[in-house]
Amino acid sequence: MTSAGLAAAPETPAAADTAGTAVADSALAGALCLDDVERAAAAVLPADVRDFVAGGSGAESTLAGNRAALDRVRLVPRVLRDVSECDTSTTLLGRPVSLPVATAPVGYQKLAHPEGERAAARAALRAGVPFTVGTLSSVPLEEVASPEAVTWFQLYWLRDRELTFDLVRRAEDAGCSAVLLTVDVPWMGRRLRDVRSGFTLPREVVAANLAVGAHSSAHRATAGASALATHTSEAFAASVSWADVAELRRRTRLPLVVKGLLDPADAVRAVECGVDGVVVSNHGGRQLDGAVASIEALPAVAAAVAGRCQVLLDSGVRSGVDVLRALALGADGVLVGRPVVWGLAAGGERGVARVLDLLRDELRDALGLAGCADVAAARGLRVWDGSAGGFRTARAGAGEDEGAGER
Repeated sequence: MTSAGLAAAPETPAAADTAGTAVADSALAGALCLDDVERAAAAVLPADVRDFVAGGSGAESTLAGNRAALDRVRLVPRVLRDVSECDTSTTLLGRPVSLPVATAPVGYQKLAHPEGERAAARAALRAGVPFTVGTLSSVPLEEVASPEAVTWFQLYWLRDRELTFDLVRRAEDAGCSAVLLTVDVPWMGRRLRDVRSGFTLPREVVAANLAVGAHSSAHRATAGASALATHTSEAFAASVSWADVAELRRRTRLPLVVKGLLDPADAVRAVECGVDGVVVSNHGGRQLDGAVASIEALPAVAAAVAGRCQVLLDSGVRSGVDVLRALALGADGVLVGRPVVWGLAAGGERGVARVLDLLRDELRDALGLAGCADVAAARGLRVWDGSAGGFRTARAGAGEDEGAGER
């Protein structure tokens, strides 16, 4: 598609009454952190959608654990380094980006705003970061990708193998620059908030890339069940294996990323399949409840990969300091998901732009205060990793003063 597809458009906040919209607009204008944006979104999102976005699986112990584990990581700043020009830019999957952040794949974004993925993609383009359009996008991927943008396509492996590969071909033709294969969802985890609310998609929100329209099982309410869980169980292949990853590698010319790894042995297998990146992720606490926090799994995965592919992290990132924590523990960048939805709900494109601007400002502040002139220097920071009970660095010999950032 042409750049016209991402042209500016009216920004109508998520469905809510006028008073709620006014509250969200006011809150968004004064938002100083992502928690503020979340509160602005809460003013306009219907309760069942709010729970769908916020919730995790089971008792939500992994959901809570992601945040607790990030907070346990303490950075050890360096001093007397020239940080007068902190540079947040880097390269992700071979493309220059303005900061080591990409939007995570979040399905059905029209639940938060009438323009859904279109508005979020425009904000990502303005911010100079990759936008990830998902298999379950509520807008066709061709209407999200543009030649000017860095767009990644997130793929779920479907029971219909040819449809799976057709989605990849469509992503290539649309100008996407990478494929992210999500591998931790043989079926949807037991998300009790959705079960209790009987969460069901409204007719106007569809899986636009799958051509099932408003007649899928995701739109049929069943007492005591999540319609989305029913739909994904019908659509997703629980039999996907490393052989399928290898076949996908042969079938696409795009950089390939495997998303949803926590065990370093799986990261090694991914590298052996020829992937260009892995995402250390527990799906935001929405799959196996009781799984290790993503930030806790990151150091071992980064060590196992040993620079043979890029390493990204998601699940629980809520600030520029969190981004710096991930960089210091071995990540090349992070993905953010729920905050994008909050921004959409609170103000459409403008709300997502606010989320990304806050992350940029916070990351620059964190880099400078930690004595890092750029993203590369963050890999040399020592951290007190409470989960490991000691100090660690992502880069061997990083305690010396030869590292980046010394001027």
